[in-house]
Amino acid sequence: MIKIYSRWFLCISILIFYILSAQARSFSHEDLSGTLTQHSSLPDGIWRAHLLRKDGQEISFNFETRDSAEKKILYVMNGKERLLVDQIRQVQDSLFIQMPFFDSRFPLRISGGNRLDGYWIKNYGDRVVRMPFRAVLNQSARFTVSQPPRFDITGRWSAAFNEDNGLMEAVGEFRQSDYRVTGTFLTTTGDYRFLEGVVDGDSLKISTFDGGDAYYFTAKIDGPGKLSGGLFYAGAVNKETWKAEKNEKAALPDEYSLTRLKNPARATLNFKFKSIDGRMISILSPAFRNKVVIVQIMGSWCPNCMDETLFLSDFYQKNRDRGTEIIALAYERTTHFESSKKSLLSFKTRFHVTYPILVTGVTVMDPLRTEKTLPQLEKIIGFPTTILIDRRGQVRKISTGFNGPGTGDHYEIFKKEFNEQVDSLLNGQ
Repeated sequence: MIKIYSRWFLCISILIFYILSAQARSFSHEDLSGTLTQHSSLPDGIWRAHLLRKDGQEISFNFETRDSAEKKILYVMNGKERLLVDQIRQVQDSLFIQMPFFDSRFPLRISGGNRLDGYWIKNYGDRVVRMPFRAVLNQSARFTVSQPPRFDITGRWSAAFNEDNGLMEAVGEFRQSDYRVTGTFLTTTGDYRFLEGVVDGDSLKISTFDGGDAYYFTAKIDGPGKLSGGLFYAGAVNKETWKAEKNEKAALPDEYSLTRLKNPARATLNFKFKSIDGRMISILSPAFRNKVVIVQIMGSWCPNCMDETLFLSDFYQKNRDRGTEIIALAYERTTHFESSKKSLLSFKTRFHVTYPILVTGVTVMDPLRTEKTLPQLEKIIGFPTTILIDRRGQVRKISTGFNGPGTGDHYEIFKKEFNEQVDSLLNGQ
């Protein structure tokens, strides 16, 4: 009887162990508000990561893991950008990483102390996309280089992308040092943020990942002034062709000419939406009367909106007392207020946003989003879009897109012009 009891006790113990292990492995992303246990086996260092598309193509990027204040953090690395990710938790050999924006996450398994395997999971509102993921420690090179670069692509390029709905013009700007390349593409609706890669012989390879977008661009360099056979891989399935020619005078349409009022003679806005703190806020409120008001059309899913929010939050702190107000109008992937609020709170917290963020309740994909929210405009064609309103409540400027810090000099030019425009409106001009 003692032997039978002992065996029975051993079986029960093993069963309990596996149940607890299974529960630990099913740890959900909603529980990621905690911190990584102090005795984590996740090592510090630089990793090379790969996202596997359905067509077999990989999108590569780098990140660095560190210890900070007795917990694990990581930085996603793209060019000069270091994107902080501090919601990390480990349960046994399972690792759960919640990205700070864009409603995306990584459930991973640690293998051998130097490898991570799992998925990148992103919520698009109407669907959830999973991409297989793997990363290897102590791999600082984003791409392997098999031969010295044959050309230097530093400079400005006139680019054309073949999209489903036609040709999209863009401006590429690259800086090359030996084989390493950084830069971005500028478009009428914003830039492709920080791109990083290499020139391998006569091949260009550049990529980026920020939790919202995963991009990989390839092209053949046909001499010092031509890029041909370009392929642009975006996310799990999207793919476009592109080409470019060196052109130091390459330019895009004026960002102030794209989004217009239906009736310029009646250049006023009239809207009222609920803020993420539950208040109903109207542009006609006395709080905005006789103020210069900046209306930010944005969404928590939008990487360019992340860059603009960082800029506007700092701008507001420095200029609020001068008579400037900012209102953000959010177009999310869902009409559900609480879901939208949860996503927008990440922006508010990370960038210390103190101006109101209003939830329009209209999705970004709604073909009637303009008519339902800002019928005074002809069409909202891009995110972000920024509207400048003078002290009399008149719309003075509407800018489509945003040249963020990944655009280098263009970002510096934008900041200077934006400050001058607001100064002029504050002075009643």
